[in-house]
Amino acid sequence: MNTEDNIAIKADHISMKFNLSQERTEAFKEYIIKKLKNQLHYTEFYALRDISFTLKKGGSIGFIGRNGSGKSTLLKCIAGVMFPTKGTVTVSGSIAPLIELGAGFDPELTARENVYLNGAVLGHDRKFMDSRFEEIMDFAELWDFVDVPVKNYSSGMYARLGFAIATEIKADILICDEILSVGDMAFQQKCKKRMEELLSGGTTLLYVGQDPQTVEEMCEEALWLDHGHMREYGPSYKVCGAYMDYLDEISQ
Repeated sequence: MNTEDNIAIKADHISMKFNLSQERTEAFKEYIIKKLKNQLHYTEFYALRDISFTLKKGGSIGFIGRNGSGKSTLLKCIAGVMFPTKGTVTVSGSIAPLIELGAGFDPELTARENVYLNGAVLGHDRKFMDSRFEEIMDFAELWDFVDVPVKNYSSGMYARLGFAIATEIKADILICDEILSVGDMAFQQKCKKRMEELLSGGTTLLYVGQDPQTVEEMCEEALWLDHGHMREYGPSYKVCGAYMDYLDEISQ
């Protein structure tokens, strides 16, 4: 097999720049006038700088780093939610992005309706979703609220439904942002078991987690981000160990 055929994701020197406005405008009209007169001033902010990594099909990588280090921005570039300012991301296979659980839900619709809506967005017809519906609701444990608009759901209920949909409709690549930090402990363990099952079945995993020990358990490789820069990249036990040492240092 050609080596390239076995690559699920290749990030090649990607950077992500945002222009932060230096001044505040109280009204949209004022903003437009200043923009037309070139009176708006910006500060460049790089959320990511020159990030490169390669992940094989069926592999797993965890992204670690403190809040604001660029982890979620990197996931969004890979998922196609954002396009990097520089560099390229090549993805082979279908993606189930769990960047924000329930982000694709219509709050006015019920859980039942949102299951079918999400399925349609992912390219599945009603017959396919009919065959998966019971499994999704069983996993989410939301049968008592299946016909309640999700705007009335708690964040934990949102999380259960979002995870159940994304992992029941199996994709080649699963992208998870802090998935094991939401919901109660029983749900977190249930999610972890489901992810392990997906990995054993050949799913490729990209995972962001605050707990380096969990990242080490779940992922073969890890990438440590620090203010948008790649500080370390390699086997998860090495990278997570270095990161934990760093956290110990700064806490003293």
